Amino acid sequence: MATNGHAGGGREDREGPDAGAGRDGGGGRGERDEQAVGRFVERFAGELTAAGMQRMAARVFTALLASEDAAMTSAELAEQLRISPAAVSGAIQYLTQVNMVSRERDPGSRRDRYVLHNELWYETFARRDQVLSRWGNTLRDGAETLGENTAAGTRVAETAEFFEFLQTEIVAMMDRWREHRAARDAS
Repeated sequence: MATNGHAGGGREDREGPDAGAGRDGGGGRGERDEQAVGRFVERFAGELTAAGMQRMAARVFTALLASEDAAMTSAELAEQLRISPAAVSGAIQYLTQVNMVSRERDPGSRRDRYVLHNELWYETFARRDQVLSRWGNTLRDGAETLGENTAAGTRVAETAEFFEFLQTEIVAMMDRWREHRAARDAS
C-alpha cells in the first residue's frame, strides 16, 4: 500500500520543500516537522500493512515508534492519527497480543500509556525463532507421516530443513546484533 503515490517512496518523500525542515535528527536538538513525521508514520505503516500487519495496528505501532519516548495515551494516538478511540483500542489489543506493546499506568493518573518494548526487534525475532522450531518439529513429523520416499514427504522434509537453517541463521544474526550494539555503545 503506497500512501504517497509511490510504492517504494519517491524523491518527493525525501527531497520535498519541507524535507529536513525542523528535524531534530533523533537527538532532541530541534523542533519536529509534524507533517513530515505524519508522512513517515503513514509510509512505514503502509510497508507493514503490505507485509501482512493489520492496517490500524501498523499505524499505531509506527506512531509509537516515531514518538520521542516510545509511549502515548489512547487520546494522543487518536488525535495524532485522526482515528476513533475504538480503532486505537482494537489496534492496541492486537499489538499487545503479539507482544509489540505493553500497557502501563501513568503515575498518579487513571490513564493508560501504551509503550513499545525496549528490545522490540530482538524480542520479535526471538519469538520467531520459537515459531520456526515448532514449525520444524511439525514438518518433520509430517514428513515421516507422508513417507520420506514420497514426493510430498520429500517436499515437507525440505521445508523443515529450510526452517531449521533459517532458525540457526536468526540465532547467529541476533548474536552478531548484540555484539554490534555493544561495540557501538562502547564507542
